[in-house]
Amino acid sequence: MNKKTLSIISPCYNESENVRDLYSKVCSIIDGYPKYEFEYVFIDNASTDNTVEILKIIAARDKRVKIIVNTRNFGHIRSPYWGILQTSGDATIYLASDLQDPPELIPAFIKSWEEGYKVVLGIKPVSKTGFLMHTLRKLYYRALDGISDISITKDSTGFGLYDKSVINALREINDPYPFLRGLISELGYKVKTIDFNQPRRLRGISKNNFYTLYDIAMLGVISHSMVPIRLASFMGFILGGLSLCIAFAVFVLKIFYWDKFPLGIAPLAIMVALMFGTLLIFIGILGEYIGAIHTYVQRRPIVVEAERINF
Repeated sequence: MNKKTLSIISPCYNESENVRDLYSKVCSIIDGYPKYEFEYVFIDNASTDNTVEILKIIAARDKRVKIIVNTRNFGHIRSPYWGILQTSGDATIYLASDLQDPPELIPAFIKSWEEGYKVVLGIKPVSKTGFLMHTLRKLYYRALDGISDISITKDSTGFGLYDKSVINALREINDPYPFLRGLISELGYKVKTIDFNQPRRLRGISKNNFYTLYDIAMLGVISHSMVPIRLASFMGFILGGLSLCIAFAVFVLKIFYWDKFPLGIAPLAIMVALMFGTLLIFIGILGEYIGAIHTYVQRRPIVVEAERINF
């Protein structure tokens, strides 16, 4: 009887200080499961340090380790997603390479999968990464859940286990710029969640910045909710109607009280600022939706690979 295979995928970019430790931690856990075969896939987003060299040394002595090296940095969304799609196991475990996704949760993921769950996600109600950022993320995902057509798993980063049937469904979607957490919710599989306390990054520099976090936030909204663009339309009708009423009222008052009703600069300035401010905000929202359509229509590859090792 052939053993089932479990895949583990870790995206990395300039993680030379962490990949050895991550590999050792994961191996110490999976070596306790002799009834499964394992493959460990690292997808490197064109690191500029010696991450790839370290991974090649590991892969030379452990053929379970497979490496994908991208031709360039394809970003924090596309590269991890592509790596997930390249796994071949009966289930795939995704964890980041910065050790903020604790490998110690792997046994709990496997146990839940063996119980029949197709999706098992680690969620972080508590995080040591910074109170303000963690709070903003919690508020964002609760807001996203409120405006989305589907229920988004809160406090999830994608860290978890996905059955092969889920991975196959993702392959059929063929989204060039995917929001993984939203796609998993779209598929409708029952999700088992496991709480964990996210530790601080001990080594290396976080690759997240304002732009990357904004990118993820806007992608989540425009991919899974029509509320913002409908709100833009609704507010456009409201403000347009209000402007017409004010214009008509000013016109009537000016006719009947020509000498007693001066038209002040302050009310005009306030109204114009309000109108243009609101219009620019909603034009920006409209632009996000158009940009997403543009990305999808171009049908560019998710990533382009420079090298594969041990596949």
